[in-house]
Amino acid sequence: MKKIVFSFFLSLVLVASIQINIASANQPVEDSEELRLQDMLMNLLTPYISEVLDNYYRPNILKTFSPEITPWKIVVIETKRVTGFRGFKLEISFEIEPTAGHHVPVGKDRLTYRISYGPSVELINHTHLATYVLPPELLNP
Repeated sequence: MKKIVFSFFLSLVLVASIQINIASANQPVEDSEELRLQDMLMNLLTPYISEVLDNYYRPNILKTFSPEITPWKIVVIETKRVTGFRGFKLEISFEIEPTAGHHVPVGKDRLTYRISYGPSVELINHTHLATYVLPPELLNP
């Protein structure tokens, strides 16, 4: 009996540690210059991101409230200079999972912005990748 209980607890510990490692595999574990710059950029882009996601999710999926953005969960897919070395027209593509209510993910989207001197921020592409199953109270009637 002691062996069965020990095996059970050992299994729980192993499963929990594997899940924690998988969940944190893509998350930074320490601060860096690159991470601070990315976080600053996401803070500056938040109003533009909010507008795009609000226009998509509010009439189509959510009732009367806007999706929320979690800047630290934005995954940068690609950055590039449009006009070559030291050119100040740049593009950034990233994936985001907007949330509703108590941090309930509502979907997944890929956005690409062109950022240039001025400053100028222009949405180049918005691709809705997925819509998640939502609790009934968050759905349109």
